[in-house]
Amino acid sequence: MKIKYNAPTTLTYAFFCTIVVFTDQFLFHGLTRAFFTVPNALAFDLMKPINYLRLFTHIAGHADWNHLVTNLAYILLLGPMLEEAYGSLTMFLMMIVTGFVTGVLNACFFPHPLLGASGIVFMMILLASFTNHGRDDIPLTFIVIVILYLGREILNAFRGDDISQFAHLAGGLCGSLFGFFSPAKTGSTRRVAKTSGIPAKKPTSAEKPAATAKSPSGARRSLPAKPAAGAKPSAGGAKTTGSAKASPSAKSSTGRKPASGNSDVRIKRKPSGD
Repeated sequence: MKIKYNAPTTLTYAFFCTIVVFTDQFLFHGLTRAFFTVPNALAFDLMKPINYLRLFTHIAGHADWNHLVTNLAYILLLGPMLEEAYGSLTMFLMMIVTGFVTGVLNACFFPHPLLGASGIVFMMILLASFTNHGRDDIPLTFIVIVILYLGREILNAFRGDDISQFAHLAGGLCGSLFGFFSPAKTGSTRRVAKTSGIPAKKPTSAEKPAATAKSPSGARRSLPAKPAAGAKPSAGGAKTTGSAKASPSAKSSTGRKPASGNSDVRIKRKPSGD
């Protein structure tokens, strides 16, 4: 047995977030605020190129270890399942789009800076409720998740704490849209192809290779094909090939008639003295 890197996108993202927090806590203090935090609407300077990078990198920044562990608990639980269903590249694009949407909206409308993977967490929660659903139905699990999680975030938005409930709502909205308009699920396609159980096509009589048999002399020869329906066998049951037919009265040089159907087989002489 060996350890498998089963979810490349999810695991790489989790390791990168951990490295950012470790570096900020022990090596370069202020790294998270400088490169992994989206400024608020008043502090966002359009003339600074670093601010545009922060619209994407803020999903890897966390305030402390507790903030990181809380988010990674959901991400490592849901990420591998979603990555198996949608593919690693698609999962990566979903995370990037979610981070960009939450970052842009926060920089445009909200007075607090934004960092953390909470938007990614809620995107995964809503997206997970759509796994293995049909194109023309709405899963009941999706409705329940909306009521429990997004309803709670709407109520918490009026408490005035430091948690960005808006990022949670925006991430949940992205996950819902991904679930409705997601591409073909690669994981389920592989499972269907593997378990379809379609029997292989049996070869017809015309496609079967001719059987071979050994003649008394040791040489291999082809057995004659089965006559088609309605065809009359020749006299004596012997089958001939080509335009010339062997005469039933024809005799070999030994004075014996050739064996039926074996005109190409050499007849051994009887040893003298018998």
